[in-house]
Amino acid sequence: MKQVIINMVRYIGRRLKSGRVSSTESRRPLELIYFEGCRNQADALKREKYLKTHYGKMFLGRRLKSYLTEQVEVEE
Repeated sequence: MKQVIINMVRYIGRRLKSGRVSSTESRRPLELIYFEGCRNQADALKREKYLKTHYGKMFLGRRLKSYLTEQVEVEE
């Protein structure tokens, strides 16, 4: 089962490479599947709060539907 983590971060590359975050340490390796950029921190916080609501999760579910439901094809 794929898990979705919604989080505001200033330097995404460092966050993905760093293994020092205890909340995601047990879920390594992480894979970035969706990214949104904002011009300032206030907008980013508003967007993060929205994405963590029921409607925000529905938005992400529709946006990422094909990725989250894809089946692994087995080559013969």
